[in-house]
Order: sequence, then C-alpha cells, then structure tokens
Amino acid sequence: MQLRCLIVDDEPPAIKVLLSYVENVDNLEVVGTCYSALEAMQLLKQHSVDLIFLDIKMPRLLGTELIRTLRNPPRVIFTTAHKDYALEGFDLDAVDYLLKPFSFERFLKAVNKLGANAAEPAVVAPAPTSSTPFLYFRVDRKMVRVGLDEIVYIESLKDYIRIVRTAEKPLVMKKSISSIEEMLPENGFIRIHRSFIVSIEKVTAYTQHDIEIGGQEIPIGKLYRHQLTRLARFTNLKD
Repeated sequence: MQLRCLIVDDEPPAIKVLLSYVENVDNLEVVGTCYSALEAMQLLKQHSVDLIFLDIKMPRLLGTELIRTLRNPPRVIFTTAHKDYALEGFDLDAVDYLLKPFSFERFLKAVNKLGANAAEPAVVAPAPTSSTPFLYFRVDRKMVRVGLDEIVYIESLKDYIRIVRTAEKPLVMKKSISSIEEMLPENGFIRIHRSFIVSIEKVTAYTQHDIEIGGQEIPIGKLYRHQLTRLARFTNLKD
C-alpha cells in the first residue's frame, strides 16, 4: 500500500532529514514539502494526502492548530523539538510524536505504528548499508550531523548534554540524556550512569565500578551495574 506523504517544517535541514528517511521506505511517497502550516493548508486543498510529517511550533499557525482546522485530517506523525505539545498531539490521535533529533530507527518505529492500523502492514526498507548511521542535533540554531561512529560518550549536564566525539570538538546542547538514549541503537550504546551513555565499541577497559573510554574514567552507577552483563556480551574485555 503506497502512502502519499506531506512534510511540513519551517527549517530546511529538518525537511532534508525527513526526505532522506522517507527515501528508504518502500511504501512512502512524498507529494510535497511545506515551510509553514498555512502553506500546507493550501496544498491539502489540491492534493490527496495519507500522512503528514508535521512540525508543531511554526510561525503564525501551529501544526496542532492546522490539524484542528481540517474537517477530515490525514494521519499525522508530529516531528518537533518541543516535548510540551506531546499531550495535545496525542489528543489529536497522532500516530506518533517524534522528538528532534530522532534516528532513522525511531522514524521506522513510528511508520510501523501506522502500518499496524492500515489495511496491510507498512513495508519498510533498511537504512543503506553504504552510509554510516547518523543523527542531527540542534546546536546554536543549526542542525549538526553526527555519525554514530563518531560518538565516544554522552554526558548529562543538568538540562544540557555534552556529546564527546573522536575527532571533532564536543557538542553541547539543551536536551535530556533520556531522550538521547531512546534515539541510540541498543547494540551500539549503553547507559552506565544517570549522567553517562557510552559507545560500546570505544570502551577500552572496565571494572565493577568504572569504565575507561576516550582516555577518561567514567563511574558506573549502582543502579546500572546490571549493564555490565550486556557490556561483556558485546566486548571481549574482562573484569
């Protein structure tokens, strides 16, 4: 079943990310991209759309307000950097609510939710194996692309996080470490402390109490020591 999609976001980098994700899903077809809810309203009068990937906080008219104006709105997956609208989004029967930046894996999970409610399951293709998986992060008003293989560890700094990378300088942004944890593949990263997530492949040594990674010693929190079992399964290191 082919689904006709509309992408609505006032930030071109965000649209670019969604276009790259949609290209790798067999049954999604983009019929248009819009930079405002008002522009989307006009397009919806001219084209039949099955699904909208919709930002919320946009000039003049919010994405949620757009949905409320439509008599028979299409299915919607909200894509936003603002978690405060989540409850309202689900009140509008949204398929899912994706908090930016989100991974291709999380995107597929949202699309598959739609498939479960459709006449037949959505058929999705895996991400291309030729390119390194990546995420986009909002830093200083820009969307910065970070390959997952660049990440050494992620540290929580109260309302901010710091992403330490192999070659580039660390990135600091306003984000919760829990939201980032949801975006990362479980077989590549592991949370060892309420303030730290580490790349499994970059761990050089560990004990029951700390991990060595990137030339740093990072403590293992008491509530996360059970993760050592997972770490041992993914590495050849010994306690």
